[in-house]
Amino acid sequence: MRVCVIDGQGGGIGGVIIRRLKEEFGEQVEVLALGTNAIATAQMMKAHANRGATGENAIIWTIQQADVIIGPIGIVLANAMMGEVTPAVAAAVASCPARKFLLPLTQENVEVVGVTHEPLPHQVDQIVKIRLKELMDNV
Repeated sequence: MRVCVIDGQGGGIGGVIIRRLKEEFGEQVEVLALGTNAIATAQMMKAHANRGATGENAIIWTIQQADVIIGPIGIVLANAMMGEVTPAVAAAVASCPARKFLLPLTQENVEVVGVTHEPLPHQVDQIVKIRLKELMDNV
């Protein structure tokens, strides 16, 4: 299974996600770190992603081969992350047929109503231990 983790700015969220994925699944999943900038990609690579790439074209191209995309909800919002998520990236992620697990974390003026606000590690555990595990069991 190929999992693309997309993050921007400092790459901290993506790093947390990748570390949990590797702890839980090891090399059962191929984890690709896709950063909107080089710093984000470098941080995710330090978390032991299998491969990494940076920028608009790399994200748009790579997600076409993804089974799963994980990242903050901003990855589907044009101009999110202080403009790092381009409209083309947001459209490509939103229209990609891969299963998407989006964390309701945003610096934008967007609130997802009905979502409980839990710490990042709890949200990542829910993705990794419940959602992704269910998806892998059904493959």
